[in-house]
Amino acid sequence: MVNRVAITLAAAALLAAPAASFGNAPVRRVASAAPSSTRLNAYKIGTRTEGLMINNRRVVDSLAKSIDGMEDVDMSDVDLLRFAMVHPEDEKLAVEALQNAIKWRKTTGKHIVESAKAAVEEATADGGWNNDPVRNAAPHSELINKYITPKAVITTSTEAGDLVYVIRASQINDKELMDNASVEQVCDFFMYAKEVHNIIANKRSAETGRMCTVLFANDIVGVRKAPDSRFSKALTSSSDQYESLYPSLAGPTMILNLPLILQAFVGLFKPLFPKSVQERLVFKRAPVLASLDDLSPLGTNKAVQTQFVREVVGLLPKTA
Repeated sequence: MVNRVAITLAAAALLAAPAASFGNAPVRRVASAAPSSTRLNAYKIGTRTEGLMINNRRVVDSLAKSIDGMEDVDMSDVDLLRFAMVHPEDEKLAVEALQNAIKWRKTTGKHIVESAKAAVEEATADGGWNNDPVRNAAPHSELINKYITPKAVITTSTEAGDLVYVIRASQINDKELMDNASVEQVCDFFMYAKEVHNIIANKRSAETGRMCTVLFANDIVGVRKAPDSRFSKALTSSSDQYESLYPSLAGPTMILNLPLILQAFVGLFKPLFPKSVQERLVFKRAPVLASLDDLSPLGTNKAVQTQFVREVVGLLPKTA
C-alpha cells in the first residue's frame, strides 16, 4: 500500500517538476554574489556571465555566424551562450540545436514567442513588474487562468536574482481544467510560461552580469492522487521540449514536503524522472512553504517571500 502511494506521489511530482509557469517575478537589479557550489549543467549557480562568455566564445561566435542575416530571429548573446554551454566542444551540434529551436520559434511556437515578448515589455514598462499583462496574454488564458492561479502556481526571485518557480499541484483542479481546455491548449499555456521565464532570465543575466537560473520547487502538500491523465499529457508534452528549446536554464528540481512516511522511498522516486532531472533532483522538507494555506503570500507578502526564498537557497544541493 505504501509503495503504491509513494509511486503515485512521485508521479505527481514528476509531472509537475519540469513545468514552468509565472507569477510575480519583478525584474530586479541585484548586486553580484559569489557562485554557490551547486552545479547546474555547465556552470555553477551564481557564475559570472562574462566568464562563461569568455570560456565559450568560440562556439558562441559560430552560433552568431549561423544566424547572421536570418530574418525574424531575435537571439541575444546570452541566448546563444546557453546553447553553446550544452555543446562546448562541438560547434556542429550546437548549431544544430540552435537551428531546431529557431525553427520552433518561427513556426509552431511563433505566437507563443511573440505574445510573451509583448507581455513582458508591457509588464516592465514602468521599470517594475506588473504581472497582469503577462497573465492575461497567456494562450487560452480565458479558459485556464481560473484553474491555474497564484494560489497554486507562482514565480518569485531569490535575493541574488534567480527565478524560483513554485507549484502546489494539490490546489489545481486538473480534472475540471481538462474538461474545459484541450491538451494542446494547456501545453501552449505552459510553453508560454517557459518563454516568459527565458526572457526574464536572459535579461537579468545580461544586466547584472550574473547568469540567472530557474529553480523548481514542487510542494507535495495535499497531494493524494496522480494528476488527471490529460493534464499529465499536456505537462509531459511541454516538459519534453524544455531542454531543447531552453538549454542551460533549469536549475535543481526540489520535491518539497514529501510525507515523512515516504521519505524512505526516495530511492524509488528518482528512477521515475528523466536522467537530466535526476542529476538536479532534491527531496527536502520546507517548513515555511508547508505553513502556507496557499502560495499567494509569496507574491503579496514581502516578509513571507523573503523567508521562503532563503529557505529554498538553503536547500540547494551541495557538490564537492
